[in-house]
Amino acid sequence: MIREMRLEDYDQVYALWMSVKGFAMRSVDDSREGVERFLARNPHISVVAEEEGQIVGAILCGHDGRRGCLYHVCVSDRWRRRGIGTAMVVFAMEALKREKISKVSLIAFTANDIGNAFWNRIGWTRREDLNYYDFVLNRENIVAFNQ
Repeated sequence: MIREMRLEDYDQVYALWMSVKGFAMRSVDDSREGVERFLARNPHISVVAEEEGQIVGAILCGHDGRRGCLYHVCVSDRWRRRGIGTAMVVFAMEALKREKISKVSLIAFTANDIGNAFWNRIGWTRREDLNYYDFVLNRENIVAFNQ
C-alpha cells in the first residue's frame, strides 16, 4: 500500500534508512525533529510503502513553490523490483502536480548504481549542463554513510 508519510512513521522509516547499505544520513536533518520540520513545511507529499504491516519504502518530497525535490528515495532490499519505487514516485509526482509544481529534481550519488539504474529506467534525465554546489550552514549536521 502506498500512502502519505506521517510523523508516526518515523521510527520505521529511520530503521529502513539504516538498513540500506551506502545510504547517507544527516544527524540533524534526519532526526525526528528534522523530519517533523520537513513534513510540516511540505504536508501531504512525502510517501511510504507498506507491506505486511511494515514500511518497506519511503520518499521525502518537498518543494519551494517552484521546483519539487525528492530526497531519501529507498526501498528495502527484500521488496525491490516489484514496482514499489515506481509507485511511490508516481504518488509523489501526483502530489506535486496538485501543488502546481512543474519540474522535479533529485540527487543520486554517482556510486549508487542501483539508484541510478532505477532513475534511468523510469525516464528521468541525468543533467550534464550544470554543477551542483553545497554550502554548509550547520556543521553539527554530520553526514554518515551506512556500511
